[in-house]
Amino acid sequence: MIKPIAIILGEPNSISSEIIFKSWIKKKKFKHPPCLVIGNYNLLYRHLKYFKFNLNLKLIEKNFKLDDLKGTAIPVIDIKYDQKKNFEKISEKSNKFISDCFSQGLNLIKQNKILGIINGPVSKETFLNKRFNGITEFIAYKIGCYDKATMLIYSNKLAVTPIVTHVAVKKISQKLNVKKIVNQIKEIVFFYNKYFKKKIKIAITGLNPHCFSHERFSEEEKIIKPAIKKIKKLKINITGPLSADTLFLSKNEKKFDVVVGMYHDQVLTPIKTIMGFKAINITLGLPFIRVSPDHGVAADIVGKKVADPSSLIESIKFFNNIQ
Repeated sequence: MIKPIAIILGEPNSISSEIIFKSWIKKKKFKHPPCLVIGNYNLLYRHLKYFKFNLNLKLIEKNFKLDDLKGTAIPVIDIKYDQKKNFEKISEKSNKFISDCFSQGLNLIKQNKILGIINGPVSKETFLNKRFNGITEFIAYKIGCYDKATMLIYSNKLAVTPIVTHVAVKKISQKLNVKKIVNQIKEIVFFYNKYFKKKIKIAITGLNPHCFSHERFSEEEKIIKPAIKKIKKLKINITGPLSADTLFLSKNEKKFDVVVGMYHDQVLTPIKTIMGFKAINITLGLPFIRVSPDHGVAADIVGKKVADPSSLIESIKFFNNIQ
């Protein structure tokens, strides 16, 4: 039986509702599993009228049946939230609502009613509020898998993963260690083996420019190279450490399936430059698949009907690979 996926609205004052509506309109043009939305029904209805999309919503129960998801209307599980205006300034007001939406999605996972979740963008500043580095860590904490959570920015052309995610640059070196690098790469290899039956080729970067440091402590010599040595003993195809400044040249694109970087911007900046909104954010190491569009709340264009739904569409299409 094909299981549905749940799209969690995320921040209600972001571009989330707009990209959901735009994706729904285009959904008939591509293969996809059954979908439902977890959010506030009344607010979504108002957003639908505001944007003037030719779509309908339908309210479904938390114990929905698969037949409830048939048809062209967007099935919505209603989560309580009170907002007078169509869009407001993003604030901590929506925190409980967002958390309740995630809780409902995770409950559906526990009940084996859905295959996985896609969450719309949330504000790290207001929702996470320094408690977690990112949504990856937030979800991992919620289900007790904190040590295994791995961020993979995926496309069928190239994927990247940062060893250190949303951490201040001055703290990156402190967060690196051999065990973390080895475990993260093992999670990625497991993911590709399980869902794609593929033995991947991995490139790993250094931390310092040209993989060299004049300092007494060199992360390449003390951490990265020992990690590579351990990974090679596991018969994993890995090359490195490589200098990140030339690794993403077009001539190298087909040499590797995954690039492992030491920190967030080292690998996310080039992959977004190469792929635009065609990449998606996958959390590995969980007992289910969590995906999100690879962009934020886009506060500057909220309500302007110019948001690009491509990354959400790719997120929905991705679930075709794992049924």
